[in-house]
Amino acid sequence: MKPKIYIETTIPSFYYEIRKEPEMVARRNWTREWWDNHIRYYEPVTSEAVFDELSRGNYPNKDEKLSLIDKLPVLSIESEISEIVDVYIQHKLMPADPLGDALHLAIASFYRCDFLLTWNCTHLANANKYSHIRRINAILDVFSPLLITPLELVGAYKDEKRSCD
Repeated sequence: MKPKIYIETTIPSFYYEIRKEPEMVARRNWTREWWDNHIRYYEPVTSEAVFDELSRGNYPNKDEKLSLIDKLPVLSIESEISEIVDVYIQHKLMPADPLGDALHLAIASFYRCDFLLTWNCTHLANANKYSHIRRINAILDVFSPLLITPLELVGAYKDEKRSCD
């Protein structure tokens, strides 16, 4: 069985990143490397929240970003997820935006995703916050996904022969 991986908004955003700063180019390249060559080792999923975020506003490559995730299974936002979000915000685990980072973490936790893939290293893929996230999720009796970037998965299976190939 392949690990389930929740695709958060920053992943399609960085796949089509156009900024020229070296760190932005690097993130775009690592995102494309993972998406184009390694996604097959995982069961990728996303949510209505990602589509909603990507649909807001006018910006370059909007249609391409939405199209990139268009064929992924979409996790619905159940009422229990809103309750989890409220606890995250109440415990100052995530910023006080019920439609932002707390929602993505709650969705990935509720649906027992093995990984939450993101480039948000301030609020999500942040090792300094992970023990707090795990404590709150334990209190809530929900799963704690690993919060990672595409860079951490690039090459994970490069030298291994996988049965799912």
